[in-house]
Amino acid sequence: MTAPQARKGSRSKARKRALDILFESEARGEDPQEVLARRIAGADAPPVSEFAQSLVEGVISHRDGIDEVIGSYARGWTMARMPAVDRMILRIGVYEILHSDDVPDPVAIDEAIDLARELSTDDSPRFVNGVLAGVSSGRPGTVPPPSPDRVEVPAGVEIAPAGQDAPPADDEPTSG
Repeated sequence: MTAPQARKGSRSKARKRALDILFESEARGEDPQEVLARRIAGADAPPVSEFAQSLVEGVISHRDGIDEVIGSYARGWTMARMPAVDRMILRIGVYEILHSDDVPDPVAIDEAIDLARELSTDDSPRFVNGVLAGVSSGRPGTVPPPSPDRVEVPAGVEIAPAGQDAPPADDEPTSG
């Protein structure tokens, strides 16, 4: 195995480890810094590399801005409506694109797509690619919402046409 392949493999594993930590913290309603500290100290868990730690800490420190960016590029999707794993993958990807100079944007996007392909829904790789490519290129609103004929919509639920904001669902927090 050549050095670049080994590095890519170790960074891919680190991204997955960071995703695991962020996902666990959200699923359990725990502070991600505490989950990270527990994983670093734990002898029964796989080791947390410096790169994984830097990803988790970077997402934590820039989370509000990252979520704002994701929301502006994921047209028709709220953060609450996204699958949790996609949300975490996007947070890591946006962090790498906007705040990590040592990772080229195409690498961050490809790695995020690979995680989505491995861990999420069939449509997730395309969605993740669209959002992150938009962030990288600076073209907002490049990812359309799912078409009504591709998703099962319960009776009485309206889907806003592309380009219009949908009203918040009953289970989504509203401002005010």
